[in-house]
Amino acid sequence: MLFLFILGDVLGAGVYVLVGQVAGESGGAVWVPLLAALALALLTAGSYAELATKYPRAGGAAHYTRRAFGPFTGFLTGFCMLAAGIVSVAALARAFGGEYLTVFVSLPVALVAVLFLAALALLNARGIRESMRANVVATLIEVGGLLLIAGLGLRIVLRGDGDFGVLTRLGTPEHGPLAAVLGGAVLAYYSFVGFETSVNLAEETRDPRRSYPRALFGALGAAGLVYGLVGVAATVSVPTGRLVESSGPLLEVVEAAGGLPEELFGAVALVAVANGALLTGIMSSRLAYGMARDGLLPGFLTRVLPGRRTPWAAIAATTGIAMLFALTGDVATLASTLVLLLLVVFAAVNTAVLALRRDGGGTGHFRVPAVFPVLGVASCVLLATRVEGAVWARGLPLIGAGALLALVAARRHRD
Repeated sequence: MLFLFILGDVLGAGVYVLVGQVAGESGGAVWVPLLAALALALLTAGSYAELATKYPRAGGAAHYTRRAFGPFTGFLTGFCMLAAGIVSVAALARAFGGEYLTVFVSLPVALVAVLFLAALALLNARGIRESMRANVVATLIEVGGLLLIAGLGLRIVLRGDGDFGVLTRLGTPEHGPLAAVLGGAVLAYYSFVGFETSVNLAEETRDPRRSYPRALFGALGAAGLVYGLVGVAATVSVPTGRLVESSGPLLEVVEAAGGLPEELFGAVALVAVANGALLTGIMSSRLAYGMARDGLLPGFLTRVLPGRRTPWAAIAATTGIAMLFALTGDVATLASTLVLLLLVVFAAVNTAVLALRRDGGGTGHFRVPAVFPVLGVASCVLLATRVEGAVWARGLPLIGAGALLALVAARRHRD
């Protein structure tokens, strides 16, 4: 179930919604930024694997950095992680109300987003077991949908309509090859984030030291393979300009292949987006609960439902804030803001894993070679240089607010 949790969270709206925008940044060779984003994600995933098996408890990045650097850094990291999760859920809520839904019905995106988030909160409150069972079914559906796209791409190629030349077209009129790869990787990176949410479930996992690294790296490898197949199928089958203009780019592949009702794939895409939002919502609520338990957020967020023991207060709070974000910005802007916030988190985690080497933390946990966290920090800096100014304008106030609250939390801790 942990493997499917991570795979389901990674295989969310990233490829279903953003593959066309990655093509807009990098040109037809979308497989290159996808591969680059996977490599960069694996660097940080190694640090998470070590820390999650060394300290398996809810709180994740906030807990690790607090142990390494104290309450200020712990709160700021946790706040950025929490904000990233909430922004991600908001982006997925808006994606749910986009072109895939209009295959069935046309409704205001804002209304759909609010109702969608409310339904997810109720499922989250039912309990982790019910959410995981829903995730198993949804993950199988969304993986099947992506493999279907790969199959439709092959069908288009076999009938002679595919354009393989596009796979070597790297760059756009605005960006040279290197800038195209980095610009595309920033958006493609969103397609691979999600693995970091799973550390908040390590406390609820049997034998995490054995199972967590296998589930983490297995899921990222499987996601990379599926993304590669889908990226090639989409760009070979559909002109790049058409992919860029569509908010449901994989529907363009279905239309180009023919013989398959668009409603069928629209339903699959909606399941994928909903599943990603559910899993990220679980992470956000558990993270808020873990931070509150560590004294970094108000204590009322630790309240749980009698019997089910789910953190209802944290679920309600994170869902309400996600609704506010869903009413502002578009999917691409929210996705880029998420990446910016996570770059702060990932840089802190990669640094913490080295600092915590001084803490024995028992034996038998996963250990990553020291060079990988160092490269992980460097990758975060590199990607941050490619974030657009408009995204910085949205993300910096969130980071600044987190820093101010972190000062208050650190002072309260000293008192």
